[in-house]
Amino acid sequence: MQSSNGRPRGAGGGPESAAEHHDGHDPALAETSEAVRYEDPWYDALASGWGELGGTGAPVPLPAARPGQAEREEAAAADVYLQVQRSAAFQEVRARYRRFVVPACVAFFGWYVGYVVTATTAPGLMARPVAGAVNVAMVAGLGQFLTTFLLTWAYSRHARLRRDRAALELRWDTQELTRGIRGGAS
Repeated sequence: MQSSNGRPRGAGGGPESAAEHHDGHDPALAETSEAVRYEDPWYDALASGWGELGGTGAPVPLPAARPGQAEREEAAAADVYLQVQRSAAFQEVRARYRRFVVPACVAFFGWYVGYVVTATTAPGLMARPVAGAVNVAMVAGLGQFLTTFLLTWAYSRHARLRRDRAALELRWDTQELTRGIRGGAS
């Protein structure tokens, strides 16, 4: 193979020779990706009509929809979602969410506004040295970052311990109910 200036490529040990012989497949990456296994129940599920075989080697044909059937299914699915929204389990998940988020947002917003107001109305206080060249404003500014990370950690912990399991159960129930409406193909 020759380059545009007439010199042969790949003969030398130059940088282009390594890239030229690379086929885009990294065996080390392929081995690690095969070893990774996701524990998501939806990960390996095929969408309806996408690759399922009926034992004959041919894809399973989708059932023919009758006129008006799609509208009835959509209305029934909407009723399922309304039923789930009105359920006590859904209301409990929402209440747990609100009981954490509303006070956390109020506290964090109050802390932020307090910092800004103090910085603008009391510059002498904010300029007071704490240790060496570090003053109150720097400590409070770093405290803003620290509280952001703490709030993120607290939110994810609260979600994991108090809401995720109930929300996943609601998701499964909703999927099962809508699958029943659509005759097993959702």
